[in-house]
Amino acid sequence: MAHPRARPANQLRLIGGRHRGRRLSFPDQPGLRPTPDRVRETLFNWVAPLIEGARCLDLFAGSGALGFEALSRGAGDVVLIERAAAVARQLRLNAELLGAANLQVHQADALAWLETTPGTPFDLVFLDPPFAEDLLAPAIERLDRHGWLVPESRVYLEAPVHVGFPPLPESWELIRDKTAGQVRYGLASVNPACR
Repeated sequence: MAHPRARPANQLRLIGGRHRGRRLSFPDQPGLRPTPDRVRETLFNWVAPLIEGARCLDLFAGSGALGFEALSRGAGDVVLIERAAAVARQLRLNAELLGAANLQVHQADALAWLETTPGTPFDLVFLDPPFAEDLLAPAIERLDRHGWLVPESRVYLEAPVHVGFPPLPESWELIRDKTAGQVRYGLASVNPACR
């Protein structure tokens, strides 16, 4: 018998903002692991002064935990990129459930999307790729090279502790860095003037 307070499988809970306490479902998918509540709480404490009205990109959306949390906390526009069709479908359903007119879901490969899709730069980007794939370094390189970031934007990074973060571009500065269990997570500030 399950503990009465245990979270149902394949659900995440939004922990702050106007949708606080709402539960969202996500499908079974290899490598899909929502950012834990405790890590999300720390991250959104870090970016609290920036989130209101911010344009946010959740590049490897998965469950959408980071993008939906940003939306709940007042982000102006949120873009979620997810390559798995079933996962992208559920993200759209969750957006409808929340009445999120300012949230877009694109079913696409994240790295290809950064290469081919021109668009408005972002204030805040979440980089939380599947740990089994080596995607963090190429994502950082494409974000930096293709003008996806506004001056003074912030980029959230998440990686396995034993792997850590790749070298960051010259114009990026790691301003926060923590570990939780087997996860290393941090926040970089981007200043294109430093190039």
